[in-house]
Amino acid sequence: MGIEAGKKVLKRLKEEISLNEYNRYIKNMEFDEKSSRNDIIIYTTNNILSAKWINTRYAKKIAHLYEVETGIKPQVIIDIKKGRKEANVKISSRDKASQSTLLNPSFTFNSFVSGESNILAFNVAKAVAKNPGKQYNPLFIYGGVGLGKTHLMQAIGNYRVNLGDKIIYNTFEQFLNRYTNHIKTNSMDRFREYYRNCDILLIDDIQFISRKEQTQDEFFHTFNELHSLGKQIVITSDRAPKKIAGLVDRLKTRFEWGMLASINPPGLETKIAIIKKKSELNGIKLSNEVVNFLASKLGSNIREIEGTIIKINAMSSLLRQPITLDFVKNAIEDYLQEKQKNITIDSIVDIVANELNVKPSEIKSKKRAKKIVEARRIAIYLARNLTPNSMPQIAMYFGMKDHSAISHAMKKIEDIIENDENLKVLIEELSNKIETIKLQK
Repeated sequence: MGIEAGKKVLKRLKEEISLNEYNRYIKNMEFDEKSSRNDIIIYTTNNILSAKWINTRYAKKIAHLYEVETGIKPQVIIDIKKGRKEANVKISSRDKASQSTLLNPSFTFNSFVSGESNILAFNVAKAVAKNPGKQYNPLFIYGGVGLGKTHLMQAIGNYRVNLGDKIIYNTFEQFLNRYTNHIKTNSMDRFREYYRNCDILLIDDIQFISRKEQTQDEFFHTFNELHSLGKQIVITSDRAPKKIAGLVDRLKTRFEWGMLASINPPGLETKIAIIKKKSELNGIKLSNEVVNFLASKLGSNIREIEGTIIKINAMSSLLRQPITLDFVKNAIEDYLQEKQKNITIDSIVDIVANELNVKPSEIKSKKRAKKIVEARRIAIYLARNLTPNSMPQIAMYFGMKDHSAISHAMKKIEDIIENDENLKVLIEELSNKIETIKLQK
């Protein structure tokens, strides 16, 4: 029963996950009949990165499918095929302590598309991977949602894990949850031992540490301990340290000790390169005409870009139609309309106000202070470009006389953007943040 059930599980798994993920991770898996028992089943794959990824994503599902086939709920172990250099490393579905450190093996430097908007962060991340704990420590990568911060961070981890380094990768939420649990169980010694016994610490989305005084204090001491030992620290955030509200000065100072590297929204050329790369990685063929159209219509969120490409390919397969320009236009028409519906002028004003440190009420007022006028113009520009509202509707929202006032404000800011690269980048960053909004109804 064992080998047949093991093979059936892989067949069932193929039906329940995307073809892309099956081909990338599961296709090369084999059921190890000789080593498996009734309550322990072992699959082998090509390398440790694939093993870790399969374990964290699919071990529970594999156990469930095996139980459906045999009535036995097993422990699942993902091993490395014999003859590989990592052959003695096993990843068990019950090894809960290691799961929080798992990295996505597809996040490598080779799969990252570099361009003008991210070249500094890309080059510094590669330098850190080759020589950790030296020149750029800590490395603090910041930028909007979906621009590749996590990709670069995990690329460092994937590079070093193959060299035998111990990597801890956590989102800040995972760090906080672990901290809270150890406080409750009076076991902070174990917490400190866990985080301070590594070669590289990767912490994602550190901005959520804002105003959490106790956690900031604990992270401060963890940071100091690792840094004094020459261990590499890599941190990501959606904003620079000085813009994280409620962050104590001593942490701001330490975050700025090493290297601050920003990632900006990609320009059109980089978006084209990203779409081509993501299509290639997912085995999807797109014409240059389609690639250029998608680059002009989709936002800057790279995860969203990849998801749209995969959706288009799935629709093409289901409908048995080629991916032509007309097909793509129809495929994403509803997406573009829905995206606009999900963005309101209120949400734009709130984000602009937060970024420029003014009050939303001031943006909607008639105040003429320079800072407020600039924020108002930016909000008007974004409202016109990112929402379906007409100029009269926008004028009514901002309490302006008529559409001509909106037209004047648009022309003014377009002229400024043409000559002010910093403002252009700011508006691209704000657009990216706004385009990720999913309103809860």
